[in-house]
Amino acid sequence: MGPLTIAVASGKGGTGKTTVATNLALSLPNAQYIDCDVETPNGHLFLHPDLRERTTVSVPLPQMDPALCTLCGECAEACEFNALAVSRQRVLVFAELCHGCGLCGYVCPEAGAITEVEREVGSLEQGEVQHAGGSRTGFCQGRLNLGETATVALVKAAKQLADPRRTRILDAPAGTACPMVETVQGADYCLLVTEPTPFGRNDLELAVGVARRLGVPCGVVLNRCDLGDAAVTDYCRAQAIPVLMEIPFARGLAQAYAQGTPWITADPIWRTRFRTLSQAIREALDA
Repeated sequence: MGPLTIAVASGKGGTGKTTVATNLALSLPNAQYIDCDVETPNGHLFLHPDLRERTTVSVPLPQMDPALCTLCGECAEACEFNALAVSRQRVLVFAELCHGCGLCGYVCPEAGAITEVEREVGSLEQGEVQHAGGSRTGFCQGRLNLGETATVALVKAAKQLADPRRTRILDAPAGTACPMVETVQGADYCLLVTEPTPFGRNDLELAVGVARRLGVPCGVVLNRCDLGDAAVTDYCRAQAIPVLMEIPFARGLAQAYAQGTPWITADPIWRTRFRTLSQAIREALDA
């Protein structure tokens, strides 16, 4: 089995998803970390990459020609996102609602009445993390412009930078909305990070449902495993979902996190544990 694409996700924020994703990427030789949490990317706080390239990302926005538009309303009726509205004088375009799918131009009966212009929604930053001994971890992050809502388009653009020669670690947005779905879709494996609380179990169930609907096998990392109750482990056992790693609530780990220090750097035993996690993922895929 060659290099894998592993999506690290969680049903809710604050479970340690980015901590797991960054440490997993650093523990593997020649891996690539891609931060798909484009609204609040923070993997760079732990990886400290040398950023070498920045490119802008744009999405198409429909533009109406009033000389050709007959105000028939077919474009507005076809738009699933309510980004178009027809008034008595013109067709109104709500840029913040447009997903750039191009359907309005496809259904328009008047040739040339709808054209597209590019609207910048964010940027992609690429670089590398240098390690002692010369090895490197690839780094990429998407960053959504303030006030923009085209999150999925930017996640797609970030995923297109995946290097097939490397194991790709995709740091997904928290929750189970469209950006998380786009991140997980097409991955070889989905690693779900959760905690042993009632909220943790509820949101884990939602995330498992998404992964299964997408046909992506999944396993669990249980953070702060020595707190809370056994509801999450009971659920995983009942659903035949493997718990691949348990992380205790430890002062040393919290201190390293607060200082922006990867756990595998703060304590070498965690490098071994994250490599074991990677091997467990491969064994689960081979089973």
